Amino acid sequence: MFLSRFRVNTARPGARRLLSSPQALHAAVMSSFPTLLPSDVPNPDGSRVLWRLDHQARAEVILYIVSPDRPDLTHLVEQAGWPVAAANPDTPGWQTKPYAPLLEKLSAGESWAFRLTANPVHTIRRKDSEPRKITAHLTPVHQMRWLLERQERCGFRILEKSDDKRLLPSGTTYHGKHEHHGDQYELTVRDHNSRSFNKSRNTDGSRGGKPVTLVAVTYDGRLEVTDPSALRRALTHGIGRAKAYGCGLLTLAPLTPPAPPASP
Repeated sequence: MFLSRFRVNTARPGARRLLSSPQALHAAVMSSFPTLLPSDVPNPDGSRVLWRLDHQARAEVILYIVSPDRPDLTHLVEQAGWPVAAANPDTPGWQTKPYAPLLEKLSAGESWAFRLTANPVHTIRRKDSEPRKITAHLTPVHQMRWLLERQERCGFRILEKSDDKRLLPSGTTYHGKHEHHGDQYELTVRDHNSRSFNKSRNTDGSRGGKPVTLVAVTYDGRLEVTDPSALRRALTHGIGRAKAYGCGLLTLAPLTPPAPPASP
């Protein structure tokens, strides 16, 4: 497995086209693997290509890719990177590192910072006679609950805040299982955005079919490893739906130690 990092040059027209279309960016990411055919269907039991866009600042966008094979992002550099800066063969315009060292050293009880962009959805049925319909969670409370309900099967536990960090008294909750108030956990939900596009094409190549609306949110927080094997699977297989459109990629980072108290 490999983890790649590509900085997008948002000033270029090619970058703006890719950033405005999850489908186009998905196609560009998949084109980074010469041995992977467009018709290849991901194996449910195997690792797959996952990607995520992180908007660090208004003009700084980072593309992260987790993949079974090492990617060649030359075409992305040409479309949406800095080709002149990448002319040096030692700095091709992106960074790729083996993922195995991190995956193999995960152990129960460790704490990590994490980020996940996901498509939190549920199924509803207004009448017994109607089929269930996939519907997005739209409020932060339900979006948090969606992730809390998956933490155990994904091999981690989201850390709770200490009492001195909470804005509300300890134990404040909403009614219902897992509907704890967001102030209880080391977890935030941000970058709620809705993307609409037509998934299929007509025979003449134009877009056709019903429009697809995708709601994606980004979770930032802190977790404790409870099941290293299950967490490794979550890191390499993704969490939730819409993985082809930039959702599902969970990444870890070392926790930043607290700053020492100021000298009197």
